[in-house]
Amino acid sequence: QKVYFTTKLSRPAARIERTATPYILSKGQVGKAVGHGGILRLYYNKVRAGESITLCTALSGVSEAGALKNLQAEAPHTDFNRYRQAATHRWDKRLAQIRLSADTPDSLQTTFYTALYRAQICPTLYSDVDGRYLGADREIHQRAGGTYSTFSLWDTYRAAHPLYSILQPNLQRDFVQSLIDFGEQNEGHLPVWNMFASETDMMIGYHSVPVIVEAVLRGIYVPKDKAKLLHLLRTTAERKGYRGLDDYRKKGYVASDREDESVSKTLEYAYDDDAIARYAAWMGDHEVEKIYRERARSYRHLWDEKTGFFRPRKSNGELDSVFDPFAYTKPFTESNAYHYLFSVQHDIDGLTKLMQGKLGERLDEFFSSETPSHIELPIFSTGMIGQYAHGNEPGHHVIFLYNAARQPWKTTDLTHRVLKQLYTDKPAGLCGNEDCGQMSAWYVFASLGFYPVDPLSGRYELVTPLFRESTISLPNGHTLRLSAPELSEKKRYIKRVTINGRELRKSYITYDDVMQGGEIRFTLTDQPGSVWYE
Repeated sequence: QKVYFTTKLSRPAARIERTATPYILSKGQVGKAVGHGGILRLYYNKVRAGESITLCTALSGVSEAGALKNLQAEAPHTDFNRYRQAATHRWDKRLAQIRLSADTPDSLQTTFYTALYRAQICPTLYSDVDGRYLGADREIHQRAGGTYSTFSLWDTYRAAHPLYSILQPNLQRDFVQSLIDFGEQNEGHLPVWNMFASETDMMIGYHSVPVIVEAVLRGIYVPKDKAKLLHLLRTTAERKGYRGLDDYRKKGYVASDREDESVSKTLEYAYDDDAIARYAAWMGDHEVEKIYRERARSYRHLWDEKTGFFRPRKSNGELDSVFDPFAYTKPFTESNAYHYLFSVQHDIDGLTKLMQGKLGERLDEFFSSETPSHIELPIFSTGMIGQYAHGNEPGHHVIFLYNAARQPWKTTDLTHRVLKQLYTDKPAGLCGNEDCGQMSAWYVFASLGFYPVDPLSGRYELVTPLFRESTISLPNGHTLRLSAPELSEKKRYIKRVTINGRELRKSYITYDDVMQGGEIRFTLTDQPGSVWYE
């Protein structure tokens, strides 16, 4: 697609030259049609030493006139310092939504607020100042409120969007509407990973679905037509000829001899189908709910009791004969069989049954099994703890499953290890790819003391926070304080949790607990082994 721009200069150039340049976007495109681009060169005469020349550029997916309107509305002058001060003021206001205790070391404050900032850079505003934008159908549309793009949904459905649901629900509502509008303009197919008006089809699953459904279940987004939205969700999930979905519907799994990344796709589709089942239940369509509840259990079709892993299965029903749980092979997306072992966030009880009740033992195995020397780690496997790769998203929830295994002290030990070792205030202080805010959203949640293992459930598993006290100013006017006054390097294990003075007998809090505000207080001990919930 075309992207239009307008640039204003603080001082006119003496000469402007444009050179047409054919280009290839990546090595993977060698042999394919080249794109068309160009280089603009601005020439200046008599530039004084220390003189600054400011360029203000605005973009539009609609037209050059749209770009000019955006420039006039957002950059009416060329005083860079004024823009910097305005941006600083707006970000200070946004970041001040969460306050840390005064005794928090500067390095931790820097790391935390950097994460809070990075978690909110994406999605990006795509529509012009008048609300117009180029749709997925290549038509010009207009709506009040922002239309957004840059949805890295395989990553961000896990924690980045749930964080918006708490801190910026109005923005989350606009994000959801943007996803729905894109789907309606895209032949009924919701985005996988869209950029501007285009679908890139990067990554797998149809994770627009859980993002939308989570917002509906939390009361953030109220569909005008419930049945119409259900139809859109189902059209996305029933897409014919798309990435193994035909076999998935017929056989209950994606066949490995017909589709790459078959195991990962099966598990991700199952999670997304659980979202559709939850939405159908919410609107009272129990017939549709039943269909997708069953599909949400499709992960069982790939379980191999002999090895204790999800394994690729061919279209004839046979398991692939060659299998190494450490190997990064085609049936898995940026991962191996270990990384996807716990990717059943919506049915941990069902997964535990498949593991014959040995969830804790399998978690121990996961975090202690070192990669054999003959396996070369790919670039996305960083931040390794055994087979846990924090630098990639599929395993971001796994540490918190120790709560389900009734070993919450291990949740704390591993969470604090990641928080302190894999996130720092140094230039290389972020492990892995940010992936549009997911890596940093993990830090924000975990450091505050709670994390959404399954965002659809509205539950957040508890862990000892990284700070003695933090305060969240909620958009509904309430304030939530999380306090752990006894916190120290040794005294970091949860002994007791209270909400507004009431003792909590569960390992989790809910979205309603968070949004009603008050105080969540952690009483700590230096002795691991305590299970403080029923």
